[in-house]
Amino acid sequence: MERPLIAVLNGPNLNMLGQRQPEVYGRATLDDVEQLCLQTAEKLGLAIDFRQTNIEGELISWVQECRKRAKGIIINPAGYTHTSIALLDALLATDLPVIEVHISNIHRREPFRHHSYVSRAATGVICGLGVGGYSLALQAMTDLILDEDDQ
Repeated sequence: MERPLIAVLNGPNLNMLGQRQPEVYGRATLDDVEQLCLQTAEKLGLAIDFRQTNIEGELISWVQECRKRAKGIIINPAGYTHTSIALLDALLATDLPVIEVHISNIHRREPFRHHSYVSRAATGVICGLGVGGYSLALQAMTDLILDEDDQ
């Protein structure tokens, strides 16, 4: 049986994890996050497509590709969370479950970070739990997919 594919998409500056503001984002690198996601996906019987880009249009193209190939999207849109209506529109058009993940608690940070355009498209949001939020998102996505398959 083929494992359901979950896209794990990461936005700008997440390639700098472990180097950029470790007091906010921790010391784990993006490679560490990918390994955590791969291990979690294996345990849950999922396949993942883990990607990162600093380019808004590329992220939007990846979201659009998910319509035909993925069962769900886990996205850390990073700075595009607070600025990209185009990303919101792309996510809404997928008609897939979306889980928004943030390593830091965006609600305890600068006021401009408190608003998320992406949340409008998200089935759920996980923030402030560090990189472990990705693992929680994969578990939640598994539950969403199973519920969908039961209907």
